[in-house]
Amino acid sequence: MRTLLIAFLFALGAAQAAPLPHSTVAIDTPKGPVQFKVEMANDHAAQERGLMYRKSLAPDAGMLFDFHTTVMTSFWMKNTLIPLDIIFIRSDGVISSIAGNAVPMSEAQIPSSEPVRAVLEIAGGRARQLGIEPGERVHAAIFAPAR
Repeated sequence: MRTLLIAFLFALGAAQAAPLPHSTVAIDTPKGPVQFKVEMANDHAAQERGLMYRKSLAPDAGMLFDFHTTVMTSFWMKNTLIPLDIIFIRSDGVISSIAGNAVPMSEAQIPSSEPVRAVLEIAGGRARQLGIEPGERVHAAIFAPAR
């Protein structure tokens, strides 16, 4: 019985540590396009864990949370060890709002200002450094093409 329990716990841990799919996201800025290599948080479990427990995040890396529909959402920084910029993106790929340098470990809610399709998390302060602002377009496979 003990062996079964250990095997189950090992399998559970392995499932939680499974790598997420990766993609590339580009954002148009006044300084030109910038790209991020992102992990795709496409399901509830991946979205719940997000970037928790990470000790660092490369300047060109991030995580894209795809809600598969337009929703009002709210994020927090519980168990998140590094500051993040939280970029809320409408279904047409246009940035709705940005919460810059969200405070690590905070349980304060960080809500979207309108319904969004996705959220991009990048290293804290990068949006400001790169000139990323609301109203700019994000290019990723999940967004409708620009018209």
